[in-house]
Amino acid sequence: MTKRATRKAVPTFSSEAEERTFWDTHDTGPFVDWGTARVAVFPNLKPSTETISLRLPAALLAELKALANKRDVPYQSLLKVFLAERVDRETHGGNSPSTRSRKARQRRKRTPPDRGRLRG
Repeated sequence: MTKRATRKAVPTFSSEAEERTFWDTHDTGPFVDWGTARVAVFPNLKPSTETISLRLPAALLAELKALANKRDVPYQSLLKVFLAERVDRETHGGNSPSTRSRKARQRRKRTPPDRGRLRG
C-alpha cells in the first residue's frame, strides 16, 4: 500500500501581482498533483483584439485585396499574417523558425529540379 503525499493548500492572494510573485519563487510540486492533471480546452476563447484605423494608399490596398483573393482569405486576415511575420522577423533578427522555413522554401523554389535535360 502506497502512502499518498499530502499537498499544501494554495494560499489566498490579495492581488494578481502577489500571486505572480509567489509562483515565481515557489515550486508547484508541493501544491499541485501533476499526475492527475488534464489538458484544458477552451474552444470559445478568442485572442483579444483592438480595432484601429489605418490609412493605406489605394494601390497598396488593391494589391493586398488581390493577393488575399488569390489565397481565398479575407484581406484583413492576410494583412495580420504579413504584419505578424514582419514583427517576428524584426524581433528575432530573422532567425525565428518561421523565417528559416520560409527561406528554405524560397531556396527550393529558385533551384529547379534536374529533369534529365541535355546539357551542351
